[in-house]
Amino acid sequence: MPTNRYYSGPTSDHFDGTRFFSPGHPFNKSRTDLLKWQFGGGKVAWPKAYPGEPFDVPPARVAGSGLRVTSIGHASVLIQTFGLNILIDPVWSERASPVAWAGPKRVNPPGIRFEDLPPIDVVLVSHNHYDHMDIATLSRLRRRHGFRLITPLGNDRILAGADSELTAETHDWGARVPLGDGLAVHFLPSHHWSARGLGDRLMALWAAFMIETPAGAIYHIADTGYRDGALFREAGRLFPHIRLAILPIGAYEPRWFMRDQHVNPEEAVRILRDCGADRALAHHWGTFRLTNEGIEEPPRALGEALAAAGIAPERFRVQRPGGVLDLTSAP
Repeated sequence: MPTNRYYSGPTSDHFDGTRFFSPGHPFNKSRTDLLKWQFGGGKVAWPKAYPGEPFDVPPARVAGSGLRVTSIGHASVLIQTFGLNILIDPVWSERASPVAWAGPKRVNPPGIRFEDLPPIDVVLVSHNHYDHMDIATLSRLRRRHGFRLITPLGNDRILAGADSELTAETHDWGARVPLGDGLAVHFLPSHHWSARGLGDRLMALWAAFMIETPAGAIYHIADTGYRDGALFREAGRLFPHIRLAILPIGAYEPRWFMRDQHVNPEEAVRILRDCGADRALAHHWGTFRLTNEGIEEPPRALGEALAAAGIAPERFRVQRPGGVLDLTSAP
């Protein structure tokens, strides 16, 4: 039986002693399935360049209940609220890949120039896939900012193995981690999986984040399948006031392969309704080509899903890298 190279701990409802899993919904796609998808055709071509909005130059801090969220590209966002600067899944590299010469290449630059970043207090890394855990970027950030690096179980071993000075705090689903001044991050489950290579599938945990603030919560889901929606209804029950949900809308075709791990835009709208968030911001689209759909298909499909659900488009915003959702005057 294989051993887990990243984590050793007691079994639970989502850890069998070797691998992590989603209770009742195990990830069961095989390498044969992967090859069937990769060689099955149906991929829509992407442009070589898909410019974002003008580069954002964030303020040093956003005080009090103000909330400012900058889209950096793909799943990377900067959240500024209550004087705290939080980066989630930061990727400034040209490729989301284990190598610099191959793999998905970005079609737009990061929405904030690296040198224009404000002081970073907290970095949250949701899981170890290369489009979310970019060790080159994390090491670069470490050399410039004295932040707390917080991530699910097992990922600390991956980070330290690549850069011995990348010290991470790791937590399980259900953890509440204080960030100071009334803020905390909660680790919530999602339907996803993990791997950095061929021999470590499901050996590190993944998570969604709920950032608790005195003005309401901020729900960030990096990657997830929808399944029966119970996770998202439970999130809304646990956190009755979700001020903003940052939800993925891309990397979802073909559905037979992706539905267990990535929601499509219609399912993202369901998540918004399930959790009851005041507003939503789309991410995980338009920077790295990972799957079959065209680059503009996610926002188009999202608009159709919102109209079908009777939800005003301004409640679920789509923005390109450099775009800013500024709620600094909102309660």
